[in-house]
Amino acid sequence: MENFTFYTPTLYEFGRGTEEKVGMLTFLTGATRVLLVYGRRYAKNNGLIGRIENSLNTLGIEYFELGGVEPNPTDTLVYEGIKIARKNNIDGVLAVGGGSVIDTAKAIAAGVGYKGDFWDFFTGKAQVTEALPVGVVLTIPGSGSEGSGNCVITKTDGAVKLSLRTDSILRPRFAIMNPEMTSTLTAYQTAVGIVDMMSHIMERYFSNTSNVEVTDRLAEGLLMSLIAMAPRVLSDPTDYQARANVEWAGTLAHNGLVGCGRREDWVSHFMEHEISAMYPSVAHGAGLAVVIPAWMSYMAHHKPSKVAQLGRRVFGVDIRDDRGAAIETVAQLRAFFSAVLRMPSTFKGLGIDEPDIDKMVEKLHANKGETIGGYYRLSAPDTHQIYELMLDPSQVKSAEKVAEPVEA
Repeated sequence: MENFTFYTPTLYEFGRGTEEKVGMLTFLTGATRVLLVYGRRYAKNNGLIGRIENSLNTLGIEYFELGGVEPNPTDTLVYEGIKIARKNNIDGVLAVGGGSVIDTAKAIAAGVGYKGDFWDFFTGKAQVTEALPVGVVLTIPGSGSEGSGNCVITKTDGAVKLSLRTDSILRPRFAIMNPEMTSTLTAYQTAVGIVDMMSHIMERYFSNTSNVEVTDRLAEGLLMSLIAMAPRVLSDPTDYQARANVEWAGTLAHNGLVGCGRREDWVSHFMEHEISAMYPSVAHGAGLAVVIPAWMSYMAHHKPSKVAQLGRRVFGVDIRDDRGAAIETVAQLRAFFSAVLRMPSTFKGLGIDEPDIDKMVEKLHANKGETIGGYYRLSAPDTHQIYELMLDPSQVKSAEKVAEPVEA
């Protein structure tokens, strides 16, 4: 286990009716004029925005609205939000929605006080040293952005999708989480959220750091809980306890807990970002449902040890040989994604008939470096082969055929 700092300043208000506390919690951040950021219809149509406005009014907090955040959020609305915030002397940002809304709010909070282009933070030209306080009313669990200091934005010019990571500055000051507010989500929205949660756990789980038994077991426990709760929440969207367990797992998956003491991977996220940047209709979770099994298939023939451990501990795989256990683990994960979550397994299932793999690989390594990955270093030929594993089965070259000797 390596040295680590784990700091999570977010206050979580979890349970029924907690949205009524939004005014008080916003007041406690010191904000008096907030920018209220939300999506397209859901929060407005179901009266949630109205209830939040009433709560803010009760505490004398002025608010200005910025609606219309889309999935896979872009820089366009961030620039608009920064402009509104500067014009109206905004001193806090309140996000009402899921990951796209929260990430947009974070980018605005970071950009308001910066004299340059907020995109400088995402390209590494500048570091975030200050930001407006961000509060969250979560309506779509999955991204974990309510408890992390990270955000992901796509720059429309060039379709570049990048993430910004901070230790604490962009972590929300508070997150209101009422599982009842998620009961009207569609099965698809719920499923892509669960995939996203599982991916956040696995990106940290796949690590070369040894002697991290506690964090490994935390990660495995969260994965097992999500696998157990998924059928319940999909068969009965009003099952409050199942909703509550899924929602809390999503937060713990991405607030840094299961990354403590280890180096992380994140290749699957990087590869998915290139897909949804080029094909914006692809939901992030759906893209990950295609990417993760393909990446794991490649690992099964190149570095199977941790894949095998995952299978034995989470899926009950009973095969002694690591490569054989890893192959079976991938099969079990694919079955869960397809049979339980009804997620796609190929580019075609994502609605991409002729993916431009060459372009995705080119952008991936231009954005992230010549070699990428914390668990197994991948160069352009490697990532090209992994993208090929996401084609229709009839077009896929076997992972065994492209495999190098197994690395211990």
